[in-house]
Amino acid sequence: MAKILILGAGAMGSAFSVPLLERQHEVMIAGTHLEDAFIDEMKNNNNFHPGLKLHLSEKTNIIKYMNLSKELRKNPDLIVLGISSKGINWVVDQLGAFFNDGTLPPILMLTKGLSIHENKYELLVDKLERLLISKGFKNTNISAVAGPCLANGLASKVHTSVIFANKNLKTVEWLKNILTTDYYHPSISDDMTGIEVCAAIKNIFSMVIGFSKGLYDEVAEDGLKENNYLNTSASLISQSLYEMGLFVDFLKGNEKTVYGLAGLGDLFVSSQGGRNSKMGEYMSKGCVYSEVKKSKMPAVTVEGAELVFEIGANIKNDFSIKKMPLLIGMVDAILDDKKFEINWRYFH
Repeated sequence: MAKILILGAGAMGSAFSVPLLERQHEVMIAGTHLEDAFIDEMKNNNNFHPGLKLHLSEKTNIIKYMNLSKELRKNPDLIVLGISSKGINWVVDQLGAFFNDGTLPPILMLTKGLSIHENKYELLVDKLERLLISKGFKNTNISAVAGPCLANGLASKVHTSVIFANKNLKTVEWLKNILTTDYYHPSISDDMTGIEVCAAIKNIFSMVIGFSKGLYDEVAEDGLKENNYLNTSASLISQSLYEMGLFVDFLKGNEKTVYGLAGLGDLFVSSQGGRNSKMGEYMSKGCVYSEVKKSKMPAVTVEGAELVFEIGANIKNDFSIKKMPLLIGMVDAILDDKKFEINWRYFH
């Protein structure tokens, strides 16, 4: 049995506690400084998690931020990060304030992301490591999890396959050994770059694939309209995977990773109606990004669009529309706030 501390009481962090409790680990979920009211609401409503839309087990232990230091003093065997990408600096501050001897337990990141640092692409795991080193930590051991895992499905104990990635395979072998259940099926990889890149950029391509849902022929019979986009969707999925492979290869990852759980698997799930796919579907009606965001999705974070704002300028410098017609097309559409167009003539 391991002592596991999850930072972040959101949907994914809370869902991740389910297989951990199944394995009878000692699990504590610690909310951030922004989640106090949310935690009160949960506890007053029989552990009902509004993000997951279900009641968590009575064995689920959730504490407020003010009690975080007490849990850190227990020296957890594993720290799991279930916060947003913007919360990485907050995590570093918390860990830096407590573990002042320069040593840390292993860290597993549920959070995914890709950003720019000193005009170069930076994986979120690399950003975390860089910031921890700046706080005096020397021997960091950070793993990442990727693959098609919707939080509600995991919390409902639906069969879910993911990948644990770390350059040190012994670490992810350990994670696989202590976290596998009869419904949570981790595999392992040392291709941290490929897995993290896929996890991030698949959100952009999910918008592209969602775009196909609005391209059916308006004069088609009503019975055909519902699935009339599938031919188009299949073409866009194929091209998306090709372009994801080019991007992964550019950043020195393993192109084969694109055709596994972290690439194809995650792209399939996220393109089936998630927030990124929904943005693409709205844009297919002739709307530009800003119109959709304001009128249809004002309170929704569209990860693919946020990523474009973060790395889009670099993408345009590194790739041409002839090489990456879908990626460049969506980057242009969002950065220039114009209608997205599919450049079929440049497909591979």
